[in-house]
Amino acid sequence: MKKKLGLLLVGLSVAVLAACGEANDVDETNEPAGDEEEQTSDVVDGETIVFGLTTWTSTEAPTNIAKLILEEAGYEVEFSMLDQPVIFEGLVNEDVHFFMDAWLPYTEAELWSRYEDDLQKVATSYSDVPLGWVVPAYVEEDSIEDLVGNADKYDGRVVSIDPGAGIVTLSEELIAEYGIGDEYTLTTSSEFAMMAEAEERIAAEEPVIFTGWRPHSMFAKFDLKFLEDEKEIFKSDDVYVISYNGIEDEYTRAYEILSNWSIEVADLEEMMLKYEEDDVPFEESAKQWIEDNRDQVDEMLGN
Repeated sequence: MKKKLGLLLVGLSVAVLAACGEANDVDETNEPAGDEEEQTSDVVDGETIVFGLTTWTSTEAPTNIAKLILEEAGYEVEFSMLDQPVIFEGLVNEDVHFFMDAWLPYTEAELWSRYEDDLQKVATSYSDVPLGWVVPAYVEEDSIEDLVGNADKYDGRVVSIDPGAGIVTLSEELIAEYGIGDEYTLTTSSEFAMMAEAEERIAAEEPVIFTGWRPHSMFAKFDLKFLEDEKEIFKSDDVYVISYNGIEDEYTRAYEILSNWSIEVADLEEMMLKYEEDDVPFEESAKQWIEDNRDQVDEMLGN
């Protein structure tokens, strides 16, 4: 509509300029509509995609990669820093478009069951990743059952991450199932605070129990072991990119790009370790990952 109006208002001037050999001064928007549509049919013109982002490094690393890939496709990208349950609500309300770190079918089963009628799995980031309670390899206990009667050794505490996270919900279930609520208390905080306490205790070679999962730099930095869970409260999960139903019609190109997403766990753990030990920003590591995996990125973009 804008083009037609412009042509009507300045058509005579354009004709005169063209006759005088000054056509190069004419704005490119005066190209035929058919040619423009052919050239821009696969180009995104500044649409904004919002990613839900937690403070977990397992979320930050892949989300920064996805951001750069979508920006290369022409999108504007924003992060919305939220607690995980709020991200699921944001997806349902369509205030958030994608979340790169959904652990299913087990860890986030409660959240998924609440919202699954409105949400969809877009892609599998990586598969068969473990999680649970971890301890330093130097402690004697090897299983949850071994913790019974040894609460004093661990100050009666299990340190975890943000309330509402799937691993916290499962930890609460584990405490109930094993009947150790009189001995152990689950302490929730940020991932940063959890790791700060774990590192302090490990540096002093003291016993400590905290929640762990892969990918995470903790397994590259420390000699850790998962406590055996005989009741199988914790199970290995797949990690998905998720969104709301219908996004494939609203943001078709973004959906198609991210539906071809995947990454190796080792790549994420390397990014996390560089961030924590060398202060390398995730966006910088993301740029390097894209450079190292250019063929995969080009395939995602359809290049």
